[in-house]
Amino acid sequence: MTAELLGKYIWLVRTFVRAGDRGLDLGEIGRKWELRFGSPYPRRSFANHREAVEELFGVRIECDRTVNRYFIRYSGDVSDENSNAAWLINTFTVNNLLSLGKERLSGRVAVENIPSGQKWLTILMDAMTGGEVVEISYRKYTAQVPETLCVHPYAVKEFGKRWYLVGYCEERGAMRVYGLDRIVAMEVTGRPFEMPSGFDVDELFSGSYGIYLPEGRQPGKIVFRASEKEARYLRDLPLHPSQSEFPQRGEGDKPVLFSIKVIPNEDLLMKFCSYGDKLEILSPESFALSVASAHRKALDMYGTKL
Repeated sequence: MTAELLGKYIWLVRTFVRAGDRGLDLGEIGRKWELRFGSPYPRRSFANHREAVEELFGVRIECDRTVNRYFIRYSGDVSDENSNAAWLINTFTVNNLLSLGKERLSGRVAVENIPSGQKWLTILMDAMTGGEVVEISYRKYTAQVPETLCVHPYAVKEFGKRWYLVGYCEERGAMRVYGLDRIVAMEVTGRPFEMPSGFDVDELFSGSYGIYLPEGRQPGKIVFRASEKEARYLRDLPLHPSQSEFPQRGEGDKPVLFSIKVIPNEDLLMKFCSYGDKLEILSPESFALSVASAHRKALDMYGTKL
């Protein structure tokens, strides 16, 4: 799968989302395609693209045979910001729009760059779609020499401006997470692998923060306090999908209590530290002490400058 072909799949989905319940007939689809890509749209190509869109995004382009019009049932779901397919489609759509308009909009659009997604993401998605094992040459930050590993690519996950490969490592005999920016080389082997029944990457990490695998540990509740001003940011961009807010009594600019249900890890510790004095952890005490200790070490580092 090339990036160009993936872009065409994205365009097709977005075109049908815009068409709504009425859908499009073959003539309308062909005219829109020719206007966008400058070439005819053979019926066989459209059929192949329909299959690929369903396999890749889980989005089915159906046909109402009574009027010979094609449509996406419940097309609003594809625009749902909580939908994984919608996120992926929107991400690639934005990238395509930026590429098309970069000359006219030069100096007017700024996005964060995620280098790791540029080289390996399309290859990985191709291997995932085909159910094929990938062989990667992987160099840890702590290692001088890369190691060769055969991985069953179950999923890809983005976190903190990095893309990660989530899969079963044959050499380790267990699930592992690999940063794409640390992959030196990658080859799709052609060997098939079997996906675990019911696998869902969001469910796998539902009790974690970042890209730490749960590894049998159970999430616990972390309660923290924020100012009313900071609470507004947290409502718009929660720390974790499990975030909930305690009911407030009275009015005014009062501290707001939140909770998340996660397995504490180094990434979560760093996240709370990044808020400085804007958030206060109330429980559990052990995690609050860990954050306090990290702040104390930072204070000791800069103490002579105060």
